[in-house]
Amino acid sequence: MTTVTPPPPQRAARHLRPGLFTYAVLVLFTVGSLFPLVWTAIAASHDNQRLAETPPPLWFGANLLDNLQIAWSDANMGKALVNTVFVAGTVTVSTVLFATLAGFAFAKLRFRGRNVLLVLVIGTMMVPPQLSVVPLFMAIAELQWTNQLQAVILPMMASAFGVFFMRQYLVNALPTELVEAARVDGAHSLRIIWHVVFPAARPAMAVLGMLTFVLAWNEFFWPIIALTQDNPTVQVALTGLGRGYIPDQSVIMAGALLGTLPLLVAFALFGRQIVGGIMQGAVKG
Repeated sequence: MTTVTPPPPQRAARHLRPGLFTYAVLVLFTVGSLFPLVWTAIAASHDNQRLAETPPPLWFGANLLDNLQIAWSDANMGKALVNTVFVAGTVTVSTVLFATLAGFAFAKLRFRGRNVLLVLVIGTMMVPPQLSVVPLFMAIAELQWTNQLQAVILPMMASAFGVFFMRQYLVNALPTELVEAARVDGAHSLRIIWHVVFPAARPAMAVLGMLTFVLAWNEFFWPIIALTQDNPTVQVALTGLGRGYIPDQSVIMAGALLGTLPLLVAFALFGRQIVGGIMQGAVKG
């Protein structure tokens, strides 16, 4: 019987090296992804008259700091950033927590009506959010929460997508035998969740947290209804920029840049941990 020898490691590694086409595609996608941010910074560094010229400016001007200062003062950006950090952080923590608990229940617990409840949860994703605006506004008006941050936080504290996402992840990532072994050892439900479920779900929790934070930060439709310029989030504050007969596009772009920078800083600080968690979940077998 002849034996088949595997190829040398050097030859196998050679086939995995990216070629010129791979680098070209990556560079193309990187430039396309960075272009909106770079153009926002370029537009924020010029005045309104220069932006109206043809061709538009393709490099940075000298008015960036002035436009940022105008946007900061006119849009009450300091208070808006604090409010948005609080709203997005609270929504992220609550969504990840509730979605993980509900996802674990749907994935590993056996109870009557489980499939029906899961279908109902997924079905709520098909309801347009515009349909709930009127009853939701009537509810917060009755509670006297108008122009208060809890009016924005409470409707976003749970996510049907988050529940479905965590359920699909935990079905395969968390062995049922591990949960049953913990119960045999006498662990109660809270201990199982803390010592078994959360460690297994950590990569998916990181991804869901990142997505939820970005969505909560960029949420515009409901905050513009529930809040005013006196107590705004970033997206509400940006609507107050550039008002007038001729909107000042450079100031609007400066405000948009101010609203985007915290997300970039957060990803620069925690991006390695988030990507590491994703890769940890990808290679876990």
